[in-house]
Amino acid sequence: MARSFSQLSRGSGQSRPAAASAALSELQARALVERLPAIVYVSEAGIDAPWHYVSAQVEAILGYAPEEWLADSCLWARCIHPEDRERVFARELELEEPGAPEEYRMLHRDGRTVWVRDHAALLADELGRLRWHGVLSDITERKLAEAELQRRAAQQAAVAFLGRRALEGANLNELMEEAVREATRILDVESGAVLQVVSDVEGSVVLRAGAMSRGLHAGASAWARRVNASATAAERSELPTRKRSGGPRARLPVAPQLEMHEVISSVIEGQVGPWGVLCAQAKASRSHSPADLDFLQALANVLADEIQRRSAEEDIRYQALHDSLTGLPNRTLVLDHLEHARSRGGRQIAVLLLDLDHFKLVNDGFGHAAGDALLVEIAPRLSEALRPQDTIGRLGGDEFVVLLTEVADERVAVEVAERIVAALRRPFLLEGIEHFVTVSIGIAMAAGDRASPEALIRDADAALYRAKDRGRSRYEIFDRAMRVQTLERLSLENDLRRALDRGQLRVHYQPLVSLRDDSIESIEALVHWEHPQRGLVEPAKFIPVAEESGLIGPIGEWVLYEACRQACEWQDASPDAPPLGVSVNLSARQITQRDLPGMVARTLRDTALDPRCLCLEITESVLLDDSDAANKTLRALLSLGVGLVLDDFGTGYSSLAYLTRLPIDGLKIDRSFIEGLGSSARSTAIVTAIVRMAEALSIEVTAEGVETTRQIEELRRLGCLRAQGFHFARPLPAEEIAEVLRRPGPCSA
Repeated sequence: MARSFSQLSRGSGQSRPAAASAALSELQARALVERLPAIVYVSEAGIDAPWHYVSAQVEAILGYAPEEWLADSCLWARCIHPEDRERVFARELELEEPGAPEEYRMLHRDGRTVWVRDHAALLADELGRLRWHGVLSDITERKLAEAELQRRAAQQAAVAFLGRRALEGANLNELMEEAVREATRILDVESGAVLQVVSDVEGSVVLRAGAMSRGLHAGASAWARRVNASATAAERSELPTRKRSGGPRARLPVAPQLEMHEVISSVIEGQVGPWGVLCAQAKASRSHSPADLDFLQALANVLADEIQRRSAEEDIRYQALHDSLTGLPNRTLVLDHLEHARSRGGRQIAVLLLDLDHFKLVNDGFGHAAGDALLVEIAPRLSEALRPQDTIGRLGGDEFVVLLTEVADERVAVEVAERIVAALRRPFLLEGIEHFVTVSIGIAMAAGDRASPEALIRDADAALYRAKDRGRSRYEIFDRAMRVQTLERLSLENDLRRALDRGQLRVHYQPLVSLRDDSIESIEALVHWEHPQRGLVEPAKFIPVAEESGLIGPIGEWVLYEACRQACEWQDASPDAPPLGVSVNLSARQITQRDLPGMVARTLRDTALDPRCLCLEITESVLLDDSDAANKTLRALLSLGVGLVLDDFGTGYSSLAYLTRLPIDGLKIDRSFIEGLGSSARSTAIVTAIVRMAEALSIEVTAEGVETTRQIEELRRLGCLRAQGFHFARPLPAEEIAEVLRRPGPCSA
């Protein structure tokens, strides 16, 4: 029989009173030991040496009664976790007292793992025998907490790593593979996969296996196939998923007969619904904590953000290169195709410029919505008449352009023109009424390496005007006789040269309004031409002439001076109000002028306008110019203290990366996107993406072309708080703007 706890620590042979006192102390010590939340023990030194004492807590902590523990000298060794035995046994064999308490794992009677902290000392009894006197404390909760902290840190690091890879520009397949790899590694499961929703019609979800771990490659493909095969089944089971917020969401259906052991998944959100799911699968039954699900969802969110960002960029890029109404390539993309065809050389290329005859009557008689509907129906008719290698685009309004490559001679171009005319002869049904459309076509041809895209368009335009002059509903091929029309353009240029000296140019102004309180924040200057014979000439008609002729320099300088002078006059009229700013447009040609920064500096000095009150608006084509001269000019302008705003954002070859090249103060969302805001899902998504991107870059956003209250409400909801458009005011002469500025209350039309 084992000796008592006190006897193991002392010798014997006391006197009777002393023995009685010792017995009392022993009872007190035992009572104290039994209350300790730990196992107190005394044992021989050695792996299978006998144990002389173990406190009652051994049953609560390890599931064994003290009598069982003392009767089996090998029980302690068997209870040590197999992975820790070598380390713990080494201490026993070397009979070295540890320098600090040792921590290791033991197995509970029911198989559970129990972490203990063994604080022991080797003491010799009165006969010199070494015995372990120690305390085994249960530290399982602390160890689990530490493990959970490490797990959380690893999860956070994995999510950060995936986010960093996305910012570095890793392609989507790489990101999906890395997400699967991190999910399986951190969650300690055998396999994982990304499954993409490729269709979701009438409640039937069809999945496609994407990135996956090696262990799930065959299984995920089979899973997707079996889900697709049972897409019409009446009864379905569901795959538990998490959405971005971590809460419940609509579940993706899965075939009921498909067995998936311990699968967890998180939804990868797309722009218009679930893009797919990120799955992790364990072969054996196991449980996952809410933190595990949150981690998997965080990985899915990184993928979702990247998918949505790329989708928004693709939408912006598509919108910039395609006509929003018909979906056809726009002028920019057609010119790009023309340049590509020209650079290849070889056989001739032909450009057909098309203009619908009397289309204005449709707009005037039935409204612009009916006119747009007619254009939408015309586009596929035109495409039917072309060869597979040909390109058709819309330049704007009722004007289309066709690019023909590999043209042997004029007969090919004429045949295409005749097919177009024939295709449009069939009636169009518009609001229940049949409409017949005729078209005028101008054809220009040139060897692939001998004509610039702009020259071909210009020559086709000259031929188009000839077709109209000769009665419309016909085609004409450009020839030298059409130079007369070029002379007409030259006449316009000559008139424009005299317009500035004769005082025919006018600067009108349009307010830029804060959507916080509808107050006027600044004014944009817009030049107009009052021609004595032609009447009011729109900027779109004479500004290109001014740019090509070099007149944009003096005209731009005059507009800048007038705008700055007028801004000072308005500021002087309201000295107690915040200084009113003014915006002036700069063309790409002006940016190339070396003396532009000096001219702006002189204008500011001569008008005494604070540079902070002047904002210069540039187009996206300026950002696309990688020339050192353009960058140097823009930086010189910034050094003056003026602001720079990117105008008509989204209508050119823009990429979000270009905004990082210069410290742009703001950008203006083109009116083509604002027009569909709140009614078109695509336009709303693009405007949302632009506003969010601008917020991230601390760039102020202004919406152009605002005309309705609904557009204003949508802009406020998205956080775009600057706007201009006919809803507030049309471009007005300076004296009328002065009346608007004096008018109390918010700015309104």
